[in-house]
Amino acid sequence: MNAIPVPHDVRKHILDVAYPLMLRKGFTAVGLAEVLSAAQVPKGSFYHYFGSKEAFGEALLEAYFSDYLQHVDALMAQPGSGAQRAIAYFEDWREAQTGSDPDGRCLVVKLGAEVCDLSEPMRAALERGTGAVIARIARCIERGRDDGSLPAGLEPHSLAQGLYQNWIGASLLAKVQREREPMDLAMAGTRHLLGLPAQD
Repeated sequence: MNAIPVPHDVRKHILDVAYPLMLRKGFTAVGLAEVLSAAQVPKGSFYHYFGSKEAFGEALLEAYFSDYLQHVDALMAQPGSGAQRAIAYFEDWREAQTGSDPDGRCLVVKLGAEVCDLSEPMRAALERGTGAVIARIARCIERGRDDGSLPAGLEPHSLAQGLYQNWIGASLLAKVQREREPMDLAMAGTRHLLGLPAQD
């Protein structure tokens, strides 16, 4: 019988394997045995890196946001005005939520309501992560004001907060309705709030 090769970074391997499981089933529905089986690592390896399932959940959210924020930073570093970068970010969000790739789905939408009442460390990880996303959207709006592609009267942080809330809600409704329309309405509302013309 051939031994299964052990990944170099076992901690990252466990988190990577668990991510699609959590997207499909949620946090409480995925047991430790399922994670260990999917990752093909012994229980001792899990507890070497994570003291509990709650600590594992916190680490999973932190890893998710670390990767996601790198993606956001790359999007917002693309050539173009602040307005173009902002719209490109929300277009990317819309495509991730309505595309065919289930791994593109948002872990905040999937786990947010579920874990906030279960775990204070996981709630705090969500708060830190979403706050970092909102801060990046706010900086993008500020760049748009500075370069003249967005109206000068916009207040970046409060607008970024409102837009993020709208998109989280739209993502949830898109899951409930299994329709793209909530995402399209979110985009139309975003263009309106940013003072941009409606799409044809």
